[in-house]
Amino acid sequence: METPERARLDAFFRRITAQFPAGQAITTLVITHLLPERPAFLRAMAAVSTIGAVLPKPRSIHQPTLGTVRRTLPVHDLSRERFTDETQALHYLEDTAGGQDVVLVDIGGYFAASLDTLVEKFSGRILGVVEDTENGHQRYAALGSLPCPVVSVARSPLKDCEDHLVGRSIVFSTDALVRARGDILTSRSACVIGFGKIGRSIAQTLRAQDLRVTVYDNDAVKRVQAHALGFRTSASTTEAVHDAELVLCATGNLALRHEDFAALRNGAYLGSVTSSEDELELGSLDDLYERHSVGPQLTRYEVTGHYFYVLADGGAVNFVHGAAVGTYIHLVQAEILAATAALSHARLQPGLHEMPAADRDTIARTWLRHFER
Repeated sequence: METPERARLDAFFRRITAQFPAGQAITTLVITHLLPERPAFLRAMAAVSTIGAVLPKPRSIHQPTLGTVRRTLPVHDLSRERFTDETQALHYLEDTAGGQDVVLVDIGGYFAASLDTLVEKFSGRILGVVEDTENGHQRYAALGSLPCPVVSVARSPLKDCEDHLVGRSIVFSTDALVRARGDILTSRSACVIGFGKIGRSIAQTLRAQDLRVTVYDNDAVKRVQAHALGFRTSASTTEAVHDAELVLCATGNLALRHEDFAALRNGAYLGSVTSSEDELELGSLDDLYERHSVGPQLTRYEVTGHYFYVLADGGAVNFVHGAAVGTYIHLVQAEILAATAALSHARLQPGLHEMPAADRDTIARTWLRHFER
């Protein structure tokens, strides 16, 4: 990042933390994509809290950035298993922030499985969780009665810009990986599973690049929306992927399970917008399919009579090229900072929350002042 860009970004975050000041002293555990622009966000988070640990998403770590962050902040390894096991999660939290007031900053619902135990038994207080993604939003919503406040920015209007550009970046990276193999996507049949904000953007971008696009979503209302936009729709996952030469999954909730892979067309390319563990049940194929690397970020899965290609080991395809969405990502980061500050005041009741519209308006106006030109 150039010096003027860094100065502008730091000034933006200083304004955000001044507009949304923290209340009591808090410690944060921050799950994050560790990309080149992320240190500025972490500096802002450190201005409103003591960062007990930075937990980078394993498939989105920029190594030079990791080195930079490690010089000033504690960085710990992140795995789904660490927080799925309640005992292990509690021991980790005690070792990292025992006796302190804690806000958990999440990307993907990592803390959801052990949240009841953490709130009940932690020696400090869990003031709440801030969740960034639709996948994580669904994980916390599925708990029903939440033991603490969870502020989700996943469905914030401020995230719409990012989600639209993420869809475009998914298609960009998919195209680049296919072209690196000497192939192209143009005029192929494609299937998009999941028609949320990112899935819609993917489908529209693929159509603009002259692919024939079919959409499947298990929500009938979203299938109607896709149909109204001129996309072919299918009534099942199996039907949707059967003839597709490219399948991109954007549900965050295991779009393809063990039995679905057999329906893939021979030679199909398969990609995801999020972690493979959240989108593709690839582990279930270990004893059936042989795997061979056939190019950068491209793996061939093969069994007698059937083969297909998986992009980026089933992880988010756009992270192969840095997942850049420009300065729009800072809108969401600002809302995460505002939500963290709100939880530090300990005024929210247990349950799922969104930030007030007035706060989003303040963030949008501040962003325009810093980045419009």
